[in-house]
Parts: sequence; structure tokens; C-alpha cells
Amino acid sequence: MITGTRVTVELILEKLAAGETVEQIIDEHPRITKEGVYAALAFASEALRADVVYPT
Repeated sequence: MITGTRVTVELILEKLAAGETVEQIIDEHPRITKEGVYAALAFASEALRADVVYPT
């Protein structure tokens, strides 16, 4: 979750993948900041660097 909200990193990633802009996400979820969206991306990036292999 993004600190201070009930919005998950997964939701942020899904919205970005669907083509929403950072500004649109912030408009829909006013408690989220631009820095929060970028923190979600950084968290996801770090999680993917882990030595865990996920089957596809």
C-alpha cells in the first residue's frame, strides 16, 4: 500500500499499464502524490530484483 492510503502498489501498476497518467491517478485518488506513485514503481522494481522466479 502507498503510505497513508488504502491504495496498493498493484493498483498503481495496473492503472499505469492501462495507459493512465500519473496525473489521472492523482485526480482519482487525491491522497496519493506524484512521489507516492514513483515510490510504488521503485518498490515494484526492487521486488522484481529479488532472487525469486515466478512461473509464467
